[in-house]
Amino acid sequence: MAGDSETQCENLIDYKYHSQMFTVPKKTSGSNGIGKVISVRGSVVDIRFDECLPPVYTLLKAGKEEQISIEILSQLDAHSVRGIALTPTQGLARGMLVKNTEGPLKAPVGKGIFSRMFDVFGNTIDRREALTDVHWRSIHQDPPPLGKRSTQSEVFETGIKLIDVLVPLERGGKAGLFGGAGVGKTVLLTEMIHNMIGHHEGMSIFCGIGERCREGEELYRDMKEAGVLQNMVMLFGQMNEPPGARFRIGQAALTMAEYFRDDEHRDVLLLMDNIFRFIQAGMEMSGLMGQMPSRLGYQPTMATELSRLEERIANTDTGAITSIQAVYVPADDLTDPASVHTFSHLSASIVLSRKRASEGLYPAIDPLQSSSKMATPGIVSDRHYRLAQDIRQTLAQYEDLKDIIAMLGLEQLSSEDRKVVFRARKLERFLTQPFFTTEQFSGISGKLVSLNDALDGCELILQDQLNDYPESAFYMIGGINELKKIEKPV
Repeated sequence: MAGDSETQCENLIDYKYHSQMFTVPKKTSGSNGIGKVISVRGSVVDIRFDECLPPVYTLLKAGKEEQISIEILSQLDAHSVRGIALTPTQGLARGMLVKNTEGPLKAPVGKGIFSRMFDVFGNTIDRREALTDVHWRSIHQDPPPLGKRSTQSEVFETGIKLIDVLVPLERGGKAGLFGGAGVGKTVLLTEMIHNMIGHHEGMSIFCGIGERCREGEELYRDMKEAGVLQNMVMLFGQMNEPPGARFRIGQAALTMAEYFRDDEHRDVLLLMDNIFRFIQAGMEMSGLMGQMPSRLGYQPTMATELSRLEERIANTDTGAITSIQAVYVPADDLTDPASVHTFSHLSASIVLSRKRASEGLYPAIDPLQSSSKMATPGIVSDRHYRLAQDIRQTLAQYEDLKDIIAMLGLEQLSSEDRKVVFRARKLERFLTQPFFTTEQFSGISGKLVSLNDALDGCELILQDQLNDYPESAFYMIGGINELKKIEKPV
């Protein structure tokens, strides 16, 4: 009996350091479960493994209760790896032991994730019951092969006049909302969730990348009050979290979206706020890892990192992931490398204008800078294409005439140019719309407008059939039938 006890003791080694203890089997051939911290520089941690090195993207755990998570990003030599911490590194010190989880970072997938809110590790952060009916899947997945992708183009209606008429979105495509700080990206994104989740047959995933925790809490409460939370999943890598967590939250959301598309054969609406924060987190990680910065301080691998994320969003023969992404534009400069690289992945680019926002024209979308590959003959109807071109031409002519009006006055224009100005000003106001998500601020009830109603209104304005109405009558209405309820001026 004593011999058995001695044998058991020999097979166990107790590691004690800084009040932590790991009890692990004595090393045998192929065992590489325990490493040792050799340096800590902010979020960058170097770890030594005496035997076989874990592969890149392996998740490691450290700390007294394994509360510190580290993802391996590179192998330095035959015995050392360098990783980025996905959690704060307070309390981590040289010599501490690190446990190899022998797998990558994983996200929960399954029917049990509906109406829940998660962090990057798949932990629920909504203070509700524990997860059930889920299994775990690696967040690092390959994009679908070209042979499985669908080649059909189909318009995805949002109920927002300006978007549906001038910048139609693609089912299974990617749309970007570009704008500087405070021009309404998050409000527009939230309105799209509200409008589409009611008649959207699939389900929605909201991914907050590096955004304020206040916005996440407000969105969760609004969706719960609207009764649409049962078809939503929310993930947040908040602004105060380390760059590693903000960088990986997008892949976690995509893993969930891919499950519903490929396994459940459902359409998924993926909303991401904000793609610039994803690029920014990659830039922070690149600097921490010691890579030479590229143009304007961005990481040299920005194009590759963004492609790995964006190429997984695709329309396949089993379902579609339709993505709408907010993109912060630094200093309102659309030539910034982050904006330029994001543009190349999108089927529709919706550019928000600070000037239009200052004029009270909400949504503050610039119709001349925004574009969509769906606004072409053969995809939209001939009438829709013709009206969209006429609207753009009218608004472009008005833009050219603004300098003359500012210097000489409206009276100096020819009668034909004056008609163009009146049409353009009415179109600008008709393409405004009250939002459901801003009712508490504006006091105006939200409107959902069908594409046909929006086209009818634009056509009547372009044909000068509504000249008896003042410009103010077109502001913040839904369909053109609401205009006809107003009495014509005497």
